[in-house]
Amino acid sequence: MKRILFPFIAAGMLVNASAQTSVKPAIPQDKNVEQKVEALLKKMTLEEKIGQMTQLTIDVIGKGANVYHTIIPFEFDEALLDTVIHKYKIGSILNVPGATPQTREEWTNIITRLQKEAIAETGIPIVYGVDQIHGTTYTRGGTLLPQNINVGAAFNREIAYEGGRISAYETKAGNIPWTFAPVVDLGRDPRWPRMWETFGEDAYLTTELGRETVKGFQGGDGKSVGKNHVAACMKHYMGYGVPYSGKDRTPSYISEQDMREKHFAPFLEAIRNGALSVMVNSGMNNGMPFHANYEYLTKWLKEDLNWDGLIVTDWADINNLAFRDRVAANKKEAVKMAINAGIDMSMDPYSWDFCVLLKELVQEGEVSMERIDDATRRVLRMKYRLGLFEKPYWRIDEYPDFASKKHANIALKAAEESITLLKNEGNILPLAKGKKILIAGPNANAMRPLNGGWSYTWQGDRADEFAQEYNTILESFTQKVGAGNIVYEPGVTYKAKGSYWDENAPEIEKAVAAAANVDVILACIGENSYCETPGNLVDLTLSKNQIELVKALAATGKPVILVLNEGRPRIIDEIVPLAKGIIQIYLPGNYGGDALANVVYGDANPSGKLPYTYPRYINSLITYDYKPSENLDKMEGAYDYDAIVSVQWAFGYGLSYTTFEYSNLKVDKSSFNSNDLLTFTVDVKNTGKVTGKESVLLFTSDKVASLTPDVRRLRAFEKIELKPGETKTVTLKVKASDLAFVGYDGKWVLEAGEFGVQVGNQTLDVACTNTKKWDTPNR
Repeated sequence: MKRILFPFIAAGMLVNASAQTSVKPAIPQDKNVEQKVEALLKKMTLEEKIGQMTQLTIDVIGKGANVYHTIIPFEFDEALLDTVIHKYKIGSILNVPGATPQTREEWTNIITRLQKEAIAETGIPIVYGVDQIHGTTYTRGGTLLPQNINVGAAFNREIAYEGGRISAYETKAGNIPWTFAPVVDLGRDPRWPRMWETFGEDAYLTTELGRETVKGFQGGDGKSVGKNHVAACMKHYMGYGVPYSGKDRTPSYISEQDMREKHFAPFLEAIRNGALSVMVNSGMNNGMPFHANYEYLTKWLKEDLNWDGLIVTDWADINNLAFRDRVAANKKEAVKMAINAGIDMSMDPYSWDFCVLLKELVQEGEVSMERIDDATRRVLRMKYRLGLFEKPYWRIDEYPDFASKKHANIALKAAEESITLLKNEGNILPLAKGKKILIAGPNANAMRPLNGGWSYTWQGDRADEFAQEYNTILESFTQKVGAGNIVYEPGVTYKAKGSYWDENAPEIEKAVAAAANVDVILACIGENSYCETPGNLVDLTLSKNQIELVKALAATGKPVILVLNEGRPRIIDEIVPLAKGIIQIYLPGNYGGDALANVVYGDANPSGKLPYTYPRYINSLITYDYKPSENLDKMEGAYDYDAIVSVQWAFGYGLSYTTFEYSNLKVDKSSFNSNDLLTFTVDVKNTGKVTGKESVLLFTSDKVASLTPDVRRLRAFEKIELKPGETKTVTLKVKASDLAFVGYDGKWVLEAGEFGVQVGNQTLDVACTNTKKWDTPNR
């Protein structure tokens, strides 16, 4: 049998990675915790250690129901429970029973039973993990927040922090101490079905919001996690958001420079701020599966950062090394490869054969006891930091703010701040409340598209069942202005079951007829909910039925306002000129309908900005930080070489009901070296008639570099609120070292030379006086 050799993963070479570096620990260590971990480790058998490294899904040990409008309580299979907990001593369970969201009481009953069984067997509590992506994804009755793409559009660190804090609190209320969030991948390909789980396409924006979300989840530096917080799990490490095909879990081809400079950046920042765990990218880069990549898992994360946290696989990804990626001959070889590369816990998730195979590998000398001890130590350490040994389960009445009004208000305000006004011809918006409007389109009267995936179920397909107490767009508008001012005729609708793109036979003529007696048409278009691979597509263009609906409505002569409710930017160039107003609401959650109504009628002023570049054409997909040659007018001479960037709307674009004027951009030092902090100030004035919020973005451009620089990069942002006529001086700070880039040799370098700086319509130049190259892998 042909064998594939992976460098630097010989069993004897793998020891405690944290001990091999002089770098300050990424997470402050508690000596008492470390002593407890070591004392327990010495007492544990090999089987117990391997059990701690194993994670199985809850459906292995019982059954629930996954039937529309049917909820059958989860029941343990006593024999399988005994096998999993008492025979194989499994240390972690994940997921939701029967693909059905549970109440706090149901979660508490399930997890309390598991904890009692585990502690009786080994004295070690399990750690339960769930994908609580935007609030309490899998807890019925809890607060669902806007998705990450909305948080990115808000450009507001406080919203990111509060989202993490609320998610943690309400997750903990159900006895769940570990959430597989936040997603800090960069959404740089609009074809990718997980765009909406990201904060957008930019590394700096994602780094800032990812850090704040982690702090909200964990409540501190990671040394210990308090009563109202959970362990965060950043995912998917790394480069997951740029598959070459645009399809989920397919290969990427990322250079070493881009990987370290952009894709690694959010993980680096979150780890430096105490993130306790990381989930690995299911795909591969340049042919190397991430789950087998010793360089990325052990060296970049554990050794270079002196990070003592936990690395967990994604769903069945050790199996994929053998049965999909074909870098291992069988599962046993795949287990060896992944564990020696640095994986600490296998989300297997259906079989305990991982335990059997790993034990054989240790006995055969293929995986060292040092590697087993290191992985087990990391699992135990996180459990101690979570306080699970002292308090493995708790009462739901300890969390009185679960689904509270104050949490709902934060969710509503977050949705309002994320809504992005893209077109407002003739100031058609905001609407007067006396106008009669037709509400049309497939997204007008359903909770499913407002929430997107990871909403009660994986695909979000039962949101209308579990979110009945909240308002669809139609219901919100009806409540706002009364049924007498609303006409509803969708024209196009989604099929209740089937694939997310499936639509019923259109009834466009009915919507056109309904437009006869209205003043304005609100066309709610976009996508139905989807998640991960089922959300793959073959054409980024909006569905033909929806495009034809908008064309027909525009032909009535009534002004049309488009509401884009979509997880990724679908191409709509054909209908943009037909609309008087265009509003992007992304996936705003259960309060999205209310937020939209507030914005449309002027009770809230839109302040969102696009966190990605909105494409105009399917063959012109690009990010804002492109290379100069990607936007080049025709060259002079015999050959017409050119490349023109043509996008629908640029990254950072968004209108308001007021106007802002920028002036007086200054910097405290026009020349600098690598150790300096540059402080920029700019005056921003509200020159309109209503109070508004403005995200002030600072971009830089390296004018000449030894590697072709990006045309510009976001380096700082702040969000401010201004009353009519009010001026504020905004301070934006940029570390000079943040202007460095990763050179062709893989080293960070800040080169002497000029940089352009832009804030709004204000520009200035600064100059680096000396070149600095870093010897360390990270600045």
